[in-house]
Amino acid sequence: MESKASARYQRIPPRKLRLVADMIRGRGVDESIKVLEQTHTKGARITAQVLNSAVANAMSREGSMKIHPDTLYVKEAYVDGGPIIKRFMPRAMGRATRINNRTSHLTIVLDALDQVEES
Repeated sequence: MESKASARYQRIPPRKLRLVADMIRGRGVDESIKVLEQTHTKGARITAQVLNSAVANAMSREGSMKIHPDTLYVKEAYVDGGPIIKRFMPRAMGRATRINNRTSHLTIVLDALDQVEES
């Protein structure tokens, strides 16, 4: 059973947000939250919010009473580039240079570990 959460149009470059998403991909939810708490970046704050939202989505699904938050892990965490906000800055001799403020779309997919019964 998968659950998904996303944050779109975040004012952080995708390259910086991918560094944080790579740290939690494939880990358990508890371990991911601990890693994000120790990482003091803007990307870690955004990723923690989306991760908590994905956990809440998994818990609120119909028929999810059997799922415990400890059995969830980060199946996918990926960052796509959003629209680029373009600004201009005056330079010497009447010229201007373009400033690109990049945005990101973050998506986190959680899945429950399958409990294999040994017989």
